[in-house]
Amino acid sequence: MPLTSKRGKAMPESPIRKLVPLADKAKARGIKVYHLNIGQPDLQTPQIALEAIRKIDREILEYSPSDGFKSLRIKLASYYRTFNIDVNLDDIIITTGGSEAVNFAFMSCLDPGDEIIVPEPAYANYTAFAIGAGAIVKPVVSTIEEGFALPPIEKFEELITPRTKGILICNPNNPTGYLYTRSEMNQIRDLVKKYDLYLFSDEVYREFCYTGAPYISAFHLDGIEEHVILIDSVSKRYSECGIRIGALVTKNKEVRKNVMKFCQARLSPPLIGQIAAEASMDTPADFMLDIYNEYVERRKFLIDGLNRIPGVYSPIPMGAFYTVARLPIDDSDKFCAWLLSDFEYEGCTVMMAPASGFYTAPGLGKDEVRIAYVLNKEDLKHALIVLAKALEVYPGRTKN
Repeated sequence: MPLTSKRGKAMPESPIRKLVPLADKAKARGIKVYHLNIGQPDLQTPQIALEAIRKIDREILEYSPSDGFKSLRIKLASYYRTFNIDVNLDDIIITTGGSEAVNFAFMSCLDPGDEIIVPEPAYANYTAFAIGAGAIVKPVVSTIEEGFALPPIEKFEELITPRTKGILICNPNNPTGYLYTRSEMNQIRDLVKKYDLYLFSDEVYREFCYTGAPYISAFHLDGIEEHVILIDSVSKRYSECGIRIGALVTKNKEVRKNVMKFCQARLSPPLIGQIAAEASMDTPADFMLDIYNEYVERRKFLIDGLNRIPGVYSPIPMGAFYTVARLPIDDSDKFCAWLLSDFEYEGCTVMMAPASGFYTAPGLGKDEVRIAYVLNKEDLKHALIVLAKALEVYPGRTKN
């Protein structure tokens, strides 16, 4: 039998999706599963987007341009300007979700053996896409004790070698919910300038910042405009994960030239998704404010509830809709699997993402889980009860 690739073997399993077979079996047994594992909001997609899909009047569902519809890029440029991000339509390339934007950014900027520095815990697919590009992730670990704040910039500088090509951040952060401060962003900027690096900045959660401090985009940093590659997606802000529309935004013409080759090779981003995304740009402000306020309430409800459970600790996330919580358990992978295969309380159980999958180094995150507060407060209330009951009887519970 032919051997499979080393690259395929090195690809990590998704901590968010790898337990789906166990969840499916639990549901088949009649158990209700509260999905706190994945950033799939339960909030309604804007009606204006749904209506745009219903009203499609085309006799042919044709290819779109490889960089996406011009009309969508014009609207996106206008949207970015509301956040004081000064870009034009030529700086924007529409991608098949934010994931493809990350993938194409890596493939266009990194050669095999190149290194990127990534604060961890980090979105697991960054490592997967780096492996696909032949690049090496060099982690800088943040800690729950420090609320997952940016590690000292000296820790970044210690990792820089002749093979270092970039720094990747997610702001607001997935999985921790941390929001980088102006001071932290300026420190990253100075390092990018000093060592002539790329700054890959995933900013898909910019709508969801819960602190009085302003959201700082990588494009707000002076002097590195040609270094910045911004990653974006409509999935979270409009609850449109399934239409698979994202964007790669950069003023670097050489990067865009490279990215377009990959875009042409995959032909075009989704036609119907672009139609829905463009319509979503006209979503009323009060609709978006209601969504924001809902997440603010869910955040408070979840974090208060978690920290009342004996042995559980979660810092207060300042953005996105995730938190990483520490639990009194021996192994988060075992615990999350056990919840689905061996536990139920009043016919219910909880699905979470083991945080070990958000770290590169083995052994980190073994007592942590990522929780997405994408369910309504009533469901969150029940999920917290189930989690508390599970921790009382889990065989691998540790002492507080």
